[in-house]
Amino acid sequence: MSDLLPGGTRIKDLQFWGGYGTASFTMKRGSFKIKDRVQERIPLTLTDNGERLTLSDARGEHCVAVTLSHSSGVARIELQQTAGEPFTRFWISLPARASERIFGCGETFSEFDLKGKTARIWVAEHQNLSRIMGKVIRNTLSKPAANRKLRFEKYETYYAQPTFTSSARYFVHVDSDAYMEFRFDKAEHLLYLHTMPKTLYIGMSETYEGLSTALSGVLGKQPLAPTWINDGLIIAVQGGTDAIKKKVETALAAGIPLVGVWSQDWCGARITAFGHQVMWNWAHDATLYPGLEALMAEMKSKGIRFLGYINPFMAIEGELYRFASARGFCIKDKDGKDYLTTTTTFPAAMIDFTNPQAYEWYKNVIKKNLIEFGLDGWMADFGEYMPVDAQLFHSDDNTQTHNTWPALWAQMNREVLEETGRQDEIFFFTRAGHTGTVRNSMMMWNGDQHVDWSEDDGLPSVITATLSLAMSGYGVTHSDIGGYTTMPKCLREPELLMRWAELAAFSPVMRCHEGNRPADNAQFDHNNETLTHFAKLTRVHVTLKDYINRCVLQNHEAGIPVMRPLFYHYDEEALYGQPYAYLLGRDLACYPVVVKGQTAKEVYLPEDEWVHLFTGAEYRGGKQYVECPMGCPPVFYRKASPDRELFEQVKKLHDKGITG
Repeated sequence: MSDLLPGGTRIKDLQFWGGYGTASFTMKRGSFKIKDRVQERIPLTLTDNGERLTLSDARGEHCVAVTLSHSSGVARIELQQTAGEPFTRFWISLPARASERIFGCGETFSEFDLKGKTARIWVAEHQNLSRIMGKVIRNTLSKPAANRKLRFEKYETYYAQPTFTSSARYFVHVDSDAYMEFRFDKAEHLLYLHTMPKTLYIGMSETYEGLSTALSGVLGKQPLAPTWINDGLIIAVQGGTDAIKKKVETALAAGIPLVGVWSQDWCGARITAFGHQVMWNWAHDATLYPGLEALMAEMKSKGIRFLGYINPFMAIEGELYRFASARGFCIKDKDGKDYLTTTTTFPAAMIDFTNPQAYEWYKNVIKKNLIEFGLDGWMADFGEYMPVDAQLFHSDDNTQTHNTWPALWAQMNREVLEETGRQDEIFFFTRAGHTGTVRNSMMMWNGDQHVDWSEDDGLPSVITATLSLAMSGYGVTHSDIGGYTTMPKCLREPELLMRWAELAAFSPVMRCHEGNRPADNAQFDHNNETLTHFAKLTRVHVTLKDYINRCVLQNHEAGIPVMRPLFYHYDEEALYGQPYAYLLGRDLACYPVVVKGQTAKEVYLPEDEWVHLFTGAEYRGGKQYVECPMGCPPVFYRKASPDRELFEQVKKLHDKGITG
């Protein structure tokens, strides 16, 4: 047991407390106010009588049986209370080093290194929409909310998972779905839970690759997405059949390799104070999209797939809601009525996934209305809005069911593909997550970023979010090119869109989003410059598709993330301070431009020999000052890479001209 943690730490060096408390959870537009009251905290002492380990208080009134086992470099500590009133609060203290860096806890946007921070493990809407929406509706926004710096502890996240990785080469995962807070101080990591966890996993390895593989053994393997997604750009189109035809013609005429059209309003639209939003009735809207089936068939014959949108809610104006409500398939409020939740500006009902009949019915909705209709993929949105005060068909404790909801939603989508035999053909991607999402979701996207350059919610934040997910065991992620959330004084400019496309070219998939106010945002076809830019970057992405697909396969087989921190393969202290750069696989070092107006930047390359992907210039490790004009982002390949010939094709594209 002497090797449980680095530095010779033993299980007896961990500290435990049990206790009792109460809490209230108030949700508004997916954001939660949590009032927590600890009533009692009881120190527990670990004893070993030679046959078993136990935790008990000084009076012997409470007792917890501890079972310790090891497998493949992972220590498994199981806890089972055998005496006393069941704990409703539990604390675990693990020794820490002042020099440690901490990463993970799901998806963190504003910070990557969590040392000195407290992470809240509770699935929620990332942006505080109740704050944003009130100001947008009244049109009194004085400045973009994204530029208002908040303390890290104030931010919420779509994907919250009780998993963290240390620079000391170990990970910790807590097997619990309850509300938690992880506080990472200089001398200890204090884990606070609203229940006693079932199991504590602590994995060790000499390398980050070994840690990722060991963690995947705990969390599960991520399903593979179909490889066609890297054959080109997936453009976003809203507004009807004619709009699709026009956008597709424009893209193809500009030389953009198209692989998909994503229409989130395929099932209808509504115009609200927030902008252009989807009508949540999950069936083809023949009025808005006449002749869509024929158009989908025509596009698919040219290699262009059609993707849609769905979430666990239903518009109360729709036929699906009336059917579900009549059969009791919706979650209920305290009075037994359908629980109506407002996400932005309109109320909607949510399907009760704990009801087996409702669960199967919703799966059949996806099978019939999406797959049989002809969709080749969809955004499986939401998952974080399950209200704690709802009445469910089956739930022992909604404060634990809440966190499991996004994993259950991803599971439903995965089961649909497996039951229809379409898992190798259809692509779905999710936004929210918790333990269990990894083994059910093909891919995450980073959610509804602001269409700006802010570190908390804009372009830079998708890099920290992606890397924190990578260090939490989730390895295939992408973002909306250009962001989503548009407000009166926060509109997407062409420069931001094009820089975002440069980042997306070096990610698992390139997919656009028009945003909630399409007419106010620059789109891929904004002008000849944006069209030419997207043509070039998409061709770069397609050139790299075999390399990217091998990285995705490695994630599926060994849990090694596609986009990795710079320090993942290089043990250099300076690399830990690079939250806005990453490795794409083993051999590409990417430094996206995330500052408005920047045309040159200083980068810190890992100690190796590197070649600029676009210019062919060679560099050694350390600080380098490089030019980064539009269309030529600072991306470098390892000179010793076995894929050098493939990477050299990108330079040939660049030298040949914009579209190749």
